[in-house]
Amino acid sequence: MRAVDFIAKKSGFSQKNIENTLQLFNEGATVPFISRYRKEAIGNIDEVAVETIKREWEAFQILQKRKDSILKTLGEEQILTEKLKYSIEVTDNLTQLEDLYLPFKKKRQTKATVAKEAGLEPLAKIVMAQRESDLQYKASQFIKAGITSEQEALEGAQNIIAEWVSEHVSVRKSLRRLFEKEAIIKTKVIKGKDKEEKSLVYKPYFDSEESLNKCPSHRLMAIMRAEKEKVIRLKVVVDKDKAIEKIDRYFVSSNNEECTDVIFAAIADSYSRLLAPSMATEALQNAKQKADIIAVEVFSDNLRQLLLAAPLGEKRILALDPGFKSGCKLVCLDAQGNLKHNENIYPHPPQNKIAEAMDKVKKLVDTYKIEAIAIGNGTASRETEQFVKKISLNKEVEIFIVNESGASIYSASSVAREEFPNYDITVRGAVSIGRRLGDPLAELVKIDPKSLGVGQYQHDVNQQLLKQELDSAVSYCVNSVGVNVNTASKSLLSYVSGVGPKLASNIVDFRTENNGINSRKQLLKIKGLGAKAYEQSAAFLRVVTSDNSLDNSAIHPERYKLVEKIAKDLKISLSNLIGNKEIVDKIELNNYVSDDVGLLTLKDIQKELRKPGLDPRDSLKAFQFDENIQKISDVKIGMKLPGIVNNITNFGCFVDIGIKESGLIHVSKLANTFVKDVNKIVKLNQQIQVTVVEVDEARKRIQLSLID
Repeated sequence: MRAVDFIAKKSGFSQKNIENTLQLFNEGATVPFISRYRKEAIGNIDEVAVETIKREWEAFQILQKRKDSILKTLGEEQILTEKLKYSIEVTDNLTQLEDLYLPFKKKRQTKATVAKEAGLEPLAKIVMAQRESDLQYKASQFIKAGITSEQEALEGAQNIIAEWVSEHVSVRKSLRRLFEKEAIIKTKVIKGKDKEEKSLVYKPYFDSEESLNKCPSHRLMAIMRAEKEKVIRLKVVVDKDKAIEKIDRYFVSSNNEECTDVIFAAIADSYSRLLAPSMATEALQNAKQKADIIAVEVFSDNLRQLLLAAPLGEKRILALDPGFKSGCKLVCLDAQGNLKHNENIYPHPPQNKIAEAMDKVKKLVDTYKIEAIAIGNGTASRETEQFVKKISLNKEVEIFIVNESGASIYSASSVAREEFPNYDITVRGAVSIGRRLGDPLAELVKIDPKSLGVGQYQHDVNQQLLKQELDSAVSYCVNSVGVNVNTASKSLLSYVSGVGPKLASNIVDFRTENNGINSRKQLLKIKGLGAKAYEQSAAFLRVVTSDNSLDNSAIHPERYKLVEKIAKDLKISLSNLIGNKEIVDKIELNNYVSDDVGLLTLKDIQKELRKPGLDPRDSLKAFQFDENIQKISDVKIGMKLPGIVNNITNFGCFVDIGIKESGLIHVSKLANTFVKDVNKIVKLNQQIQVTVVEVDEARKRIQLSLID
């Protein structure tokens, strides 16, 4: 089987698109580069499709490697028939491959291996032939050392048959389908756990049962976590009679009761002892894998939305990390996010140095020409917001509440220590709050995505799958926006197509030694940044200060000559063409189609010429919580409150209404109609108006609704 055929079957994409994409991967191209600058070659499929081809290609390589290993082993043992070889070579499924290999796999000692060692395999074959009329007599011929009776001989033969049944490829396939369609997941609370307060969170799963394939991913995750914490026991079952009936048809072919009674007993034993546990485990693992994929997709969608949140832009920001006893850490940042000043103020109890704190803030706003104030949304956030609003500033300064999830993780990280070696974690945390207001993407890439508070069950899912998906999400966001090569951090640069951590470090060193990078051509002078890395990365790196305006656009350097020709044909200078929408719209794209450049690429160039370097993110809008809501006891049923969506799951979304506890809008309360995809109704950071439908102050839970 060829990789192209495997990927086409799994993905549904055309073979030509797959072949071209694989060729680009083999040449060292990245997903962002391929999907953005090789559209003609790949048939204009998007980055998700390109990523899918990459994943299926990796899956094919894993499958092929396993096939090669199995074929080599069977060949060395001289048990590889042409029929078996063909079956192995044509299979496109790892599970089916392992089923084919199972009968030949070396096993630890089992009841069947013991019986075989006692010489009972011929007797098992006689039973399976179902022609012997005097089985007791036949069994007596196998009484020898270790076998003391006919009954013992028949039991040994039965054990061998049970193993044959469990290894039968068609039986396993049939039972697998049965478990996929009809498996029930049952739970039972462990005695005593139902009385423990910490276990009550799992109360809905204490004694329950439901169809495994209809169990929502979040509920399955919760059930499996409850089992892991030894709160419940779970099992996966199907109708035993139906399962055994499916097996019988493969082995019972006569009315010879002498033999069929042994076979029926072997089948029942094989199902209970070997097949049912194996199939139940496999069914649960498959359901978990599907739940993992759903959870990871939700996390990935949330992460993309979070990273692509609207930036305030290059503004001078005063950031406050609020606190009561330890005070509020205050920092002043310039428009590029550089730290210019830091100190503590104490406007809250127990110090209550309100006048002094107001005076400091007012002077700092004037001294550093502050344009916006960022306040972390943690402890004392609302109190700090009220304090700042009471200050009579000499100019209008917008105030923003900033989600500080992960700021403490960043402040203690090696990245933060490298950036601010002479400052403690409180200063670093406040800087992170301020910077994420100015440019969320640039700041949040420094933090482990799992610490950003936008996933569900992220510690329970397959960690390799999670990392892979989240890395792809971050890469997509960074390359969609592009980065300023002279101001981007090493963390941000490392996600640029073709760069990575080592080259990112070299870029930072080079710009430091050379007082900045003045053109894209200069990138080729950076250590380690050769022709291939330049091809993959240059268009995603913006050089704002370059004399060539195209260096601050998403147009690839390989197309500069084409753009210059277009400008020449229009009898206009390049600088006058860029950004001149009226003239750009007049470009006859068909005049520039060639073997090297197609219409798709030309349309992208035209779009970029209209607004070069356009940031795809929305503009940041000011937001204000209800000033009367400071704590959960202030929240009453029926209230209509402004809020910001701060997490999305597949069972609903959580909304920040300005207090410590976020409220939940269950999926059933998002719209008057059935909601299949929460992301179709709300987006992360979306500003919405909600209605309070339930408040459980003791459990600190708030239920909200979007339905009017």
